[in-house]
Amino acid sequence: MFLSTLFAIGSACLQDGDSREIRIAAAANFKQPAAELVRIFQEETGRNVTLTTGSTGSLYAQIENGAPFAVFLSADSERAEKLESAMPAASGTRFTYAVGKLVLWSPKKGMVDDLGTVLNGEFNKLAIANPKLAPYGKAAEEVLRKMEIWDKVKGRIVRGENVGQTFQFVSTGNADIGFVSLSQVKGKGGSFWLVPQELYTPIEQQAVFLSEDEGAIEFRDFLRSERAKEVIRSYGYDTR
Repeated sequence: MFLSTLFAIGSACLQDGDSREIRIAAAANFKQPAAELVRIFQEETGRNVTLTTGSTGSLYAQIENGAPFAVFLSADSERAEKLESAMPAASGTRFTYAVGKLVLWSPKKGMVDDLGTVLNGEFNKLAIANPKLAPYGKAAEEVLRKMEIWDKVKGRIVRGENVGQTFQFVSTGNADIGFVSLSQVKGKGGSFWLVPQELYTPIEQQAVFLSEDEGAIEFRDFLRSERAKEVIRSYGYDTR
């Protein structure tokens, strides 16, 4: 069923090869840079782009159920790889467009130091994205387990559907601190701990292109360009 659904999506996209519209699904943590990249791309090409953001897991499920996205900017490599394997049009299109960085953040100055000491107990609620849906949530759980404090703090965890909702929990005071992406807190003030890479598996954010449509190919080339990489790095990601 899954494969037949994807094949149907691919056929629909190919039949619509002359369309000027491109539908892009992007992980919630990449919302701001994706919006800027889309703006630049539209200015350069004159194409119309519809951008949808959400948790990687929920966007993947939408594609599985027939959502006609031409581009999927995942927050992990696993789901991008599954789509590439399942869909002929996507074969050979997958690549890492960004490497994410996890931070523990609070809008309050001085609450989070550069060692994450606050996790030892000086908080009421800790927000993380749902580990089953969002790679940043999975990374957060991995950090807490490696620090051997998961059992100690799990009763005070509130879960967002995605890292965007997790950020909202913290920014509105519904949680004191939260694990989010570095890109979300740049320029926001407050205090944060840049989590050491050895505490979680690198967040390889991969793109996969579900259509051989001309517009999707143009966006693929643009996303791999140095100009696009400069934008992505400006939001706190690494690029390759």
